[in-house]
Amino acid sequence: MKNNKALTRAIVEIACEAGGVILRHYAGTVERRQKADKSPVTDADHEAEALILDRLSRAAPGVPVVAEESAAAGAIPDIGSAPFFLVDPLDGTKEFLNRNGEFTVNIALIEHGAPTAGVVFAPAIGRMFWGSDGEAFEQHADPQAQLIGAAHRIKTRVPPEHGMTAVASRSHRDSKTEELLAHYKIAEFITSGSSVKFCLIAAGEADIYPRHGPTCEWDTAAGHAVLAAAGGRVTLLDGHTPLTYGRARDKFVNPHFIAWGTAENA
Repeated sequence: MKNNKALTRAIVEIACEAGGVILRHYAGTVERRQKADKSPVTDADHEAEALILDRLSRAAPGVPVVAEESAAAGAIPDIGSAPFFLVDPLDGTKEFLNRNGEFTVNIALIEHGAPTAGVVFAPAIGRMFWGSDGEAFEQHADPQAQLIGAAHRIKTRVPPEHGMTAVASRSHRDSKTEELLAHYKIAEFITSGSSVKFCLIAAGEADIYPRHGPTCEWDTAAGHAVLAAAGGRVTLLDGHTPLTYGRARDKFVNPHFIAWGTAENA
């Protein structure tokens, strides 16, 4: 789409507003419910998604939106081959319920199967990430989910000589992940929830994130966009084939993947 930078900035503002909604729930009593797939959902998920859908309809009229809670209810638009948004209003609901702060608002624009703009906002830890057009940024936020200070450019790093830092899922680390990482020189592990994992690599704080467990496209697209804009990439387990988006026939379920901070495998 034309003028992705302006659209990305609009998405940043939408994510801030959604983050404020989520923090209001986070500060109070949270009621946990269960979806058909046994995953948890809260009022914060639904309220944040409703806000995001409304704001995106104004910022980008006519662009379809595939959003997690709407999709769970069977409301999936026909995306065809045109640009569309992928939205996870509250990625890391388990982290939200466990109150460890590692949950995010994810909004991504998909064009021709690739995430070309994305925003990841972790309101409880005050970190906002966004990227498009080959540039990625981070800006801090206050406890009311308002951005503070100046944004600064982030880029992936060359892994240190002593070994890579691997980031793994807090809720889904398994033996397959351990087997995959055994093929690389890993000096340190960081455990994190939600799409923050992609952003740690984008910010040069980690180098590799393998995922062998189940994910959906709205879980990964925004973080993928930030990482790609910062100089990284996301591939299938072969280390070469790019992870793509728009697999409606597969109910938007991702294959297993690896997120990398370098252009070539280490």
